[in-house]
Amino acid sequence: MIRWLTILGLAALASPLRAETCRLALALAMDISTSVDATEDTLQRQGLAAALVAPEVTEAFFSSPMPVALTVYEWSGRSTQRVILNWSMIRTRADLLAAATTVQQSVRSDSGSATAMGYALAFGATLMQQAPPCLFQTIDLSGDGSNNDGYGPDSAYRHFPFQEIVVNGLVINAADFEGELFLIPFFENNVLHGPGAFLEVAQGFEDFERAMRRKLERELQGLQIGALSGDALK
Repeated sequence: MIRWLTILGLAALASPLRAETCRLALALAMDISTSVDATEDTLQRQGLAAALVAPEVTEAFFSSPMPVALTVYEWSGRSTQRVILNWSMIRTRADLLAAATTVQQSVRSDSGSATAMGYALAFGATLMQQAPPCLFQTIDLSGDGSNNDGYGPDSAYRHFPFQEIVVNGLVINAADFEGELFLIPFFENNVLHGPGAFLEVAQGFEDFERAMRRKLERELQGLQIGALSGDALK
């Protein structure tokens, strides 16, 4: 509690004219490109829903008096991005359960598109502009392949408003990709963006829930006073 009161105090000093309503705006992006079959999509969708209400993740959501704003979207080709969960303020366990239920009951919108990672990130940056005012902004990009359609992550970072956004990654190291040799380095060198950005690895879609739990817990508990004071007090 003392840590979060200190963060609130620093935020007030840093932005006297901006009333922050939450500590983190978190956008979770799920890959539905053609490399993800129906079974894998179900594992991903159900895995995310289960991860959101896992005990350690629930504890992390409510580890601060300030709530989290959450949205979820799916992505694949250049014109295939769709919001699954609109921005939702997670103030109570009922809010979190409702968000998880929405994800669990969602239906895939496309199954035949390529992997337009730059477009997915650009969509996330635009979506972030619609978020409630929060101390931090994070996009969480999951995927089982590298960019093969349109511009890449580097172009998205140059041409869209990513100045205040951290991008973390979740590599799904599926058997049909040389993840250890290629995909993981691709995410590390091209996708991760911003101070403290990190990568989590799922060893196949069956491992997606565990990896998502681990990543969410780290994102929700990883807001440090030093990171805020170093940036916000400039």
